[in-house]
Amino acid sequence: MAKTGKDEFVSGFVPHHNHGSVDYTSLDAGHVHQCLDVTSPPIQTPDQSHIHYTEGYVLFENGHTHYYRAYSGPAIPVGNGMHVHYYDFYTTEENGHRHRIRGVDQPAPGDR
Repeated sequence: MAKTGKDEFVSGFVPHHNHGSVDYTSLDAGHVHQCLDVTSPPIQTPDQSHIHYTEGYVLFENGHTHYYRAYSGPAIPVGNGMHVHYYDFYTTEENGHRHRIRGVDQPAPGDR
């Protein structure tokens, strides 16, 4: 079986891939946190697309951290046999506040 790298363009669904992202949370209680994330392998959906699960902690800032668990949206083709996922979720509440994290992850091979 041929291996697929991060710069290879592939039509269709590519099993066993994941996505990374680097984002900042929303500004709440006067601060933000950085979120460095790597998703689970793909979870196929009935419509022949897929989503990804993720969980982890944002970086320690302002004396605390927050935990998150979330699923991405379905695959969004971006051309040349690559796709991304949109995500939009909230962290746990700590110190009387929580943060929103939303954005698009890094492209991965496969167009669905």
